[in-house]
Amino acid sequence: MIDLNNESGVEVDETRLVQLGRFCLEQLRIHPQAELSILLVDEPTMADYHVRFMNLPGPTDVLSFPMDELRPPADGEEPPEGLLGDIVLCPSVTERQAADSGRTPEAEADYLLVHGLLHLLGYDHAEPAEHATMFALNDRLIAAWDAHRQGSSR
Repeated sequence: MIDLNNESGVEVDETRLVQLGRFCLEQLRIHPQAELSILLVDEPTMADYHVRFMNLPGPTDVLSFPMDELRPPADGEEPPEGLLGDIVLCPSVTERQAADSGRTPEAEADYLLVHGLLHLLGYDHAEPAEHATMFALNDRLIAAWDAHRQGSSR
């Protein structure tokens, strides 16, 4: 189950973000009843969270708060069920940095949602090998999502 709450004051395609979250959870074989919360916030709120939880100044694009530390199952294992946690996105920051990433604001939001979801599932990018693994998976999920959307719009 995915719950999205937009407190950002920015119009966002909420349905698309929920569909992307569901698509990624299916691709990663996470139980369909696993709970995920997506919160969209304004810059002052994100700056507050960034200082409070990361001890870093200013607003950021995405923060993840894992709950049950669910992980994608190995082949032959049952999908895990439980609380994934919360992803907090700041659409105004996302929109500003989209051009620097070579993406549209919508594509940047998609990319960051997947990035936040991977953090909830235990992926990290502090070390070079972790970085390579996480960003490659992020890119594969976005490519699969784009292909899925193109196929379903025909």
